[in-house]
Amino acid sequence: MSNATPANSPSAGADAVAAGLDAAAAPAGLRFAGKTALVTGAVGGIGSAIVHALASEGAKVAMIDRDAHAGAAFEARLCKAGHTVRFAHADVRDFEACQTAHAALTQALGGVDILINNVGISPKTDGRALKVWEMPPQEWDAVVQVNLNSVFYLARLAVPHMMARRWGRIVNMSSVAGKAYCDIVGGHYAATKAALIGLTRHWAGELGEHGITVNGVAPGRISTPLLKTVPQAVNDAVASATALRRLGTPEEVADTCLFLASDQARFVTGQVIDVAGGWLMT
Repeated sequence: MSNATPANSPSAGADAVAAGLDAAAAPAGLRFAGKTALVTGAVGGIGSAIVHALASEGAKVAMIDRDAHAGAAFEARLCKAGHTVRFAHADVRDFEACQTAHAALTQALGGVDILINNVGISPKTDGRALKVWEMPPQEWDAVVQVNLNSVFYLARLAVPHMMARRWGRIVNMSSVAGKAYCDIVGGHYAATKAALIGLTRHWAGELGEHGITVNGVAPGRISTPLLKTVPQAVNDAVASATALRRLGTPEEVADTCLFLASDQARFVTGQVIDVAGGWLMT
């Protein structure tokens, strides 16, 4: 794996967030003081915004990402800004790798109270998603492993601590593509995001009696470096199709995640909230 961070890499989002950290060391609020949060896909555009928001409100934040170089650099910047964070490099497709990362992070920061399953991939070939008759089975498998299996792996590791404390928050990152046809993503992506909606509701039923809420967020088109992997005309068309006539920002997704992770959402569970500017309204 290269240590370079290309301009259109998901990890470029961490650089953008980190650029303003030195001026933002003093948190505006401490909703998450005394809590440990774990965020997967932590250095991407949305992931880094979630990490920064949690850390700024007092959480100790554990970060997992496959980009070791960008993750270490992001950790250093956050720590320099006065936040308590730790980064672990892991391939979330592998349960043992998740176990190793989880063990190291919880040893440093304590058990996970808040789990944000943010990691996700949406492969493109020449700027477009492959159709069912074109898709290599290996690509299908990789998307299922990252987008769906990792969610189970991390929840399996984090939930026992939440049950022991009788308090926990799980937020799963779905997508509007899991609710309706979206021709800019592949069937593998849509299938995994739809599966997360069902999984979120099922786990909410399983875990509610243990004081754990489980909710989801379904972003629409969000302005991250990943948008550069498709033609600008596609993004412009999506923006014009939303009620608000624009794309979303990573911070708007992060704000919704933080609400669901907070005590303000203590009576909210089994829900999947669209953050899509009215792109899909049902």
